Amino acid sequence: MLLPKTQSQLYAWQSYGQMDPLSITASIIAVLQLSSKVAEYVSIAAGATKERKRVREEIRACEQILQQLKDEADDSDEGKAWSDTIKTLEAPGAPLGRLAVALTALKIKLEPKKGLDKAFAKLKWPFDEKEVEKIIAAIDREKSLLGLALANDSRKLIHDIKRSAKENGQQLTELIEAIKQTSKDNQDGLADLKDGLASVQGSQARIQDGLDRLQNHHEAREDADECKAILDWLSGIDFASQQSDFINRRQAGTGQWLLDSPEFQAWLQTDKQTLFCPGIPGTGKTILTSIVVNELTTHFGDNKSIGVVYIYCNFRRQDEQKAQDLLASLLKQLAQGCSSLPNSVRSLHHDHKHKQTRPSFEEISGAVRSVAALYSRVFIIVDALDEAPFEDRDKFLEAISNLRQEGQARSNIFATSRPEVGSHFAEHFEGYISKEIRAADNDVLSYINGRLSTIRRPRLSKFPYLQDAIRKQVVKAADGMFLLAKLHMDYLLSKSTPGDIEDALTDIPRGISGLDMLYDQAMERINNQKEGPRETTNKVLYWIVHAKRPLSTTELQHAVAVRPGAVELKHIYLHEVEDLISDCAGLVTIDEKSGIIRLVHYTTQEYFERTQKHWFPNAETDITTICVTYLSFKVFESGFCQTDDEFEERLQSNVLYDYAAHNWGHHARIASSPCPDVISFLAKTDQVEASSQALRVDSRYGWYDSQNVPRQITGLHLAAYFSLKQAIQATIGANHPDVENSYKQTPLHWASENGHPDIAQLLLDRGADTEHADKDGWTALHWASKHGHLDIVHLLLDRGADTEAVDKNGWIMLYLASKNGHLNIAQLLLDRGADVQAVDEHRWTALYWASRNGHLDIAQLLLDRGADIEAVDNDGWTALHSASENGRPNIVQLLLNRGADTKATDNDGRTTLCWAS
Repeated sequence: MLLPKTQSQLYAWQSYGQMDPLSITASIIAVLQLSSKVAEYVSIAAGATKERKRVREEIRACEQILQQLKDEADDSDEGKAWSDTIKTLEAPGAPLGRLAVALTALKIKLEPKKGLDKAFAKLKWPFDEKEVEKIIAAIDREKSLLGLALANDSRKLIHDIKRSAKENGQQLTELIEAIKQTSKDNQDGLADLKDGLASVQGSQARIQDGLDRLQNHHEAREDADECKAILDWLSGIDFASQQSDFINRRQAGTGQWLLDSPEFQAWLQTDKQTLFCPGIPGTGKTILTSIVVNELTTHFGDNKSIGVVYIYCNFRRQDEQKAQDLLASLLKQLAQGCSSLPNSVRSLHHDHKHKQTRPSFEEISGAVRSVAALYSRVFIIVDALDEAPFEDRDKFLEAISNLRQEGQARSNIFATSRPEVGSHFAEHFEGYISKEIRAADNDVLSYINGRLSTIRRPRLSKFPYLQDAIRKQVVKAADGMFLLAKLHMDYLLSKSTPGDIEDALTDIPRGISGLDMLYDQAMERINNQKEGPRETTNKVLYWIVHAKRPLSTTELQHAVAVRPGAVELKHIYLHEVEDLISDCAGLVTIDEKSGIIRLVHYTTQEYFERTQKHWFPNAETDITTICVTYLSFKVFESGFCQTDDEFEERLQSNVLYDYAAHNWGHHARIASSPCPDVISFLAKTDQVEASSQALRVDSRYGWYDSQNVPRQITGLHLAAYFSLKQAIQATIGANHPDVENSYKQTPLHWASENGHPDIAQLLLDRGADTEHADKDGWTALHWASKHGHLDIVHLLLDRGADTEAVDKNGWIMLYLASKNGHLNIAQLLLDRGADVQAVDEHRWTALYWASRNGHLDIAQLLLDRGADIEAVDNDGWTALHSASENGRPNIVQLLLNRGADTKATDNDGRTTLCWAS
């Protein structure tokens, strides 16, 4: 390391912020300190105002980037990656060292004089115009590299550091020489600074070493980003945040009885065992599930060969918790636990992402088996099976049962549910262990004591007998149900005097039969409030009760703040979240981690479903009005967003936009009375475009492709999409029934895709063309066949739709029905003349697709109707090849029973046995 030799040199380097600029590195903190000091000197110099301002602005711009880089390293979740980037910037041949030299050269010449000279010399701007240009150029070159680092553009940063190291160093040398020639003082300091630049530049080997480290970090970050994108594509459901919310609600010490029970211990210690825990509503099954998850993740946390995955079924999330979604979430969690992303998951993503398709249930099942096999043991935890849709529940249970029986990993399954699901559960799991969930009296007592300890009522503390009575009566009335204990405590603590509490204890509802009475009491308390709080609380409740998916707290804030007829959201109408729930009589709760606001329990939703016509008779109409008012705001007059970034910014800035766009029509369809604002909204071309963009973008999987959706959507398209008959009748006069969007899709396409036979018939009666093809060559019959809408297929065929119409890939409706497992539609199409031997451009047949996707009943139908069992595609594959390669043993057996040739070879000479093995 070169060190300063003279006193003047020593002073210059000490002033640098205690960093030796002739060392081979430059600290970002020291350079920040130096830039601040130099900017100060520039500001107090006299003369050359224009040049001084340019230099100061350049230094300040550099300083801002440096501060942001430091903040990212200090505060970011990816602080380690940012620190590595900064180390590269500080390394030899990197920008910070050269920037430090440039700033030090400025500082040496600008620094106020010491001693007597100071009294006679005011600091004067010492640089001429040419020097200023060199100074700005030197700083700007390094600033550009720092900007690349801040933008996280590691690839270009590496390239530009390599490209510019020698040139930037040379130009910096020329700057120092130019300053020396015009300087009378500090010649030694400037000379030594020039010599030290060589050390700052470093050897080529040291430069390459730093760049190699950055390259490695860049590649690791790219791989991590790619893995995250793939996992988010696989499933957008965040059960981890729900686990965090639920376990945080646990009263300390509760639930230990389950973990200590012989049943749980036997399940834990026995491979491939299943523990089913039924319980009546309100017994605390979900909190107990979170306790089990916490116990397993704590116990096995350090053992990477053991996987713990979990699912919380939710009646409000049924649209995103189909069997396929639940299985995809298990796959995502299993993949996250692996040291690197499994190849089977990468392949699944590769096969579907570029086609913008989703993997089938069978494909996901295969990937789950493959990834689970990477573990020595897997624990699968499923809460609230009764809240999953019936068909999806059985399909999902069958999949995880097969995993337990056939998978290489030793899979243990834990599940909770209401008791009525027990018989369905038993169909899939023989010999399972059962343990009834019932809140232990001691756990209920712990909860009551926790609530009593938070009361700040001195008068109640004066009556210890009353606190004892509360404990005794509530434990007895709860009858093993945490929910009842909570509702009782909410009710009792709402009383204004100890006497009122004592009176309430004499007639306290008991057991599950008392739930409705407690809910009635809660609603009476709400409706006895003053008009303002009562109106707001009822809005909160009917939004939560009728929302088509769980709402975030900010979404609810905006929903309550919208005023009918408004053209923008006025933030002065926004309520604080605490104010929104404070008057809800304990019926509403917030999941802090996920930010979701919800009813306190499933039984609360069931209560409102029974009584909503009494409490909220016009809720659907009111919600429709709010949604279309919001979507009609002036902010959406710009129409379709032209970039993903613009669309993302719109989503972030307009919190209710996503919900309103996806659901306004569902509310309108079931509203108690027509909403006149709907027709007004559908006539607003730009707002309709903005709404339809959000509607058609699939954001469930953590990524947006806002540009790859149809444009030029009309109000008639939206009315057909949501099955709004009155809106169709009101808007069709202004539109041709076959009005096209940018994908050449008509309202009939949208009605057929979404299964609205009444709308399809109305459009056909108004002259819609059954043979109108979209940009891919799909007719309405293609869409109805793909999505399994038998009644619409009947209607279209009766109106003369062509069963042999082919799309641009040669696909006919029979392929779509066979591929997607729609037996009744396949049979109808064959009855109406569909060609069972038809092939597409790949020479794939309907039998090929039924065999590939495991649809046994359709394969039997096609063979019965004369399908060629030995038909080969362009790769020489038969149906038997397809079934074997995709793991369809039932199909393979069917084809063998029908005489399929096991010796048939494909174009690569492989037989079906090769694929089966």
